[in-house]
Amino acid sequence: MCGRTSLFIDQNELEDRFDATIVADGGYIPRYNIAPGDDLYVITNESSDEIVQRRWGLIPFWANGPDNGIINARSETVHKKSVFDQAWESNPCLVLSSGFYEWKTFDNGQKQPYRVYRSGESAFAMAGLWDVWENDGRSIRTVTILTTEANSFMSSLHDRMPVILPREAESTWLSSNPDVRQELCQPYPANDLDAYEISTQVNNPSNDHEQIIEPLSHEQSGLSDFQ
Repeated sequence: MCGRTSLFIDQNELEDRFDATIVADGGYIPRYNIAPGDDLYVITNESSDEIVQRRWGLIPFWANGPDNGIINARSETVHKKSVFDQAWESNPCLVLSSGFYEWKTFDNGQKQPYRVYRSGESAFAMAGLWDVWENDGRSIRTVTILTTEANSFMSSLHDRMPVILPREAESTWLSSNPDVRQELCQPYPANDLDAYEISTQVNNPSNDHEQIIEPLSHEQSGLSDFQ
């Protein structure tokens, strides 16, 4: 799954990487610890040359309030869920990230956070869906991140992982029909990901600073050391 992410690439580099311009309210602020309910930076199929902000957590159309958004959607079954009907058919987006966080649970119950990122890439895109929740005059634009089964690299952390799109598939995700997008919902190649242990500071969403991504300094720090 994906329950915490980040985006801290330099703005000019971000705009060059995705050939899009930041148009978010308040501009661009690097984030090291983005939690559900926070705003994500995304590119939607409505404006593929703009980077906008959308609240993380798709709110069901029947919900009376915005408290419980759906942060992840299983790509294998998203087309079968009525809550995602409109979003799956018509509203794909790219969720931009510098890396996401996952927690490894050990036999003693201890949970150790890891930062997972793409080797050699300062930013990448995860497959998302956007929607608009409206109720009693209120309107909130929201996003959910699609997940798939974990690849061989991620499986020691969790049995699910976000759908990470290869660079050459990003425009296809935004412009194609649901059948084509379904084919793109595959586990990302294991040899293009890396991970390392980080401090439990990340557990608290109020900790949003550069120290979050610093690796722990002990002999075993890479994910491969525990596999």
